[in-house]
Amino acid sequence: MNLLQDYNEYDSLFVCGDIHGEFKTLLYEIKRKGINNAIILITGDCGIGFEKSGDYEQVYQKLSRTLQKTNCQLLLIRGNHDDPEYYQNKLIDFPLMKTLPDYSIIRFKNWNILCIGGAISVDRSERLHAIWFARLKGLTVPKYYWENEMPIFDKMLLAELKANNILIDTVVTHTAPSFCKPFIKTGIEHWLLKDKELEADTIQERKVMDNIHDYLIQEGHPVTNWFYGHFHNSHTEYISNICFRMLGIMELYEYNEWKK
Repeated sequence: MNLLQDYNEYDSLFVCGDIHGEFKTLLYEIKRKGINNAIILITGDCGIGFEKSGDYEQVYQKLSRTLQKTNCQLLLIRGNHDDPEYYQNKLIDFPLMKTLPDYSIIRFKNWNILCIGGAISVDRSERLHAIWFARLKGLTVPKYYWENEMPIFDKMLLAELKANNILIDTVVTHTAPSFCKPFIKTGIEHWLLKDKELEADTIQERKVMDNIHDYLIQEGHPVTNWFYGHFHNSHTEYISNICFRMLGIMELYEYNEWKK
């Protein structure tokens, strides 16, 4: 369990949907919306891992001026289009931009926010083919896909919550429980035809989230909000007194429940 320090010095916290490597666009949105002195928590598919590891120092240097001027910090959750190593080993750990290991907890205004990444890439067959083709041609193998992209239900880490007297009221994940939208697979039919194991794996992905949800509820955690991205759409619904918010690409939502 990775318990982060309190972020009470910031005025607000925003949760953001997938950005797919478009950090400059994200900063443009931050400036356009007049966001200052805020934590920006990205729900995954940040696009981390497609570049060489040394390139992220340069990426950060290009972003840091705006981040310093607006006093905003970027906290990144693992998506399926992110290299898990960067998150597990916290390989991006700049003053205003960090990758979060799965099961990290952010404390903000007395709220405990549990962050868990991972999902299945519906286009993995194409990505694997590109890797195979590069190897066939003797080319440098591109970083298009990571086998360990599936989210993990880690009961031992969740048990540490009780051991440390931590109650979770907010959950931020990349994908969502099976009882949340979307329920149908419209738009990915062609990927299902190309990948015989894809449907079962996407069902398992959502089942992992079900297990996490059920564990938190059974253990008495007062969860009131659950944010997720991954599906490139926006939707809000209340299920059993929990507000589930699906965030679209680059969608920024100010999380101000702590003001109540």
